[in-house]
Amino acid sequence: MDLLNIPHLLPNRSEPKNNRDRRRSRARQEKIQNSSKNKSIRVDDKEAIERAISRFNIDPLPKGIPSLIDPPPQIIELEWITNGIPKSMQKTVGELVCLPGEFGWLPEKRVSEIAEKIEHLSISLEQALSLRSALNQEKSVYSHGRLMGRSNELRSRYDAGQGVLSLSKKFDAPPVNTFRAILTGRGWSKNKIKETLKSPNRLNERDRQEFKLAEENDKVSSVNQSETQSAAEIFEEILCDYFSSLGIRFRRQEELLKEQKKSEGRAVITPDLLLLDDVRINGIPCAWIDAKHFFGADLKFPKKKTQKQVDRYVKEYGHGAIVYRHGFCESLQLNGAIQLDSSPLNLKPLADFHEKTSNNKNL
Repeated sequence: MDLLNIPHLLPNRSEPKNNRDRRRSRARQEKIQNSSKNKSIRVDDKEAIERAISRFNIDPLPKGIPSLIDPPPQIIELEWITNGIPKSMQKTVGELVCLPGEFGWLPEKRVSEIAEKIEHLSISLEQALSLRSALNQEKSVYSHGRLMGRSNELRSRYDAGQGVLSLSKKFDAPPVNTFRAILTGRGWSKNKIKETLKSPNRLNERDRQEFKLAEENDKVSSVNQSETQSAAEIFEEILCDYFSSLGIRFRRQEELLKEQKKSEGRAVITPDLLLLDDVRINGIPCAWIDAKHFFGADLKFPKKKTQKQVDRYVKEYGHGAIVYRHGFCESLQLNGAIQLDSSPLNLKPLADFHEKTSNNKNL
């Protein structure tokens, strides 16, 4: 796509428009030629980029954009150097970290084994473990129908004395999902299963013990995801601090949520950061930023899920960016968003959080 044909729509009062446009066009051309990220911009993104540039000047304004921004939105060029993981490496590492029936937190010995196997590769242990989570999540989603289709068999095996962990390994499905399938085989409704697992004391003694084992060995479909959510919130805070340190103005998700609940009665569209300046990241206009506390794997399920979210943001605001805490696969492409990693961010608060959580578990 020829980005040079996209007009800049924000006024600069200090010079005539024609001269201003020519200078901006030349500067933008140099930026585009020097930015490797722009090679991945597709023709399909042209409309999204135009919408991002014009978002401060259209009527009605997109949700959350104030009618008065003082001083007016400024063009801010931001260089963000990224290092994507090759697709071939994603495949190689995925085969090392993702074993049948292994869905829980890994013991230290297994983590050390993975670290040793990837030592010669240009991927970190944290990235490899995050990739493992993505692969297990994808496996969980696409095995769900097959698992439920065999719920009667699972229930029979369970009633005959097989444990949920043994069945989870045999059917290569997350333990909690396996336990849900067993309850489905008993004729339980989805709602009954959901409510019971929230209050497992309702279960009989054996079921309660088996569910406890399932929860302890399931990082994917566990009912309790509070630690993961807390880490994601800290990462979002880190991202906000970074943009604030650059003098870039934005509105946060919490602000948008509160505003939309008041005006619409519900949350409608709430990116993590809605930018109030005309930010160009590696030469590409970005109207919003969303934080993802995981590795951006080029896999069907996470890509489909993220693209669905991006599409809603693009429809309202135009082109944006996704920042992945653990980097991303270089073959991953999302319509309407560039992919960024966490390389320029100060991740110490996250490290402190994980250290504190680990210490609490060992008490």
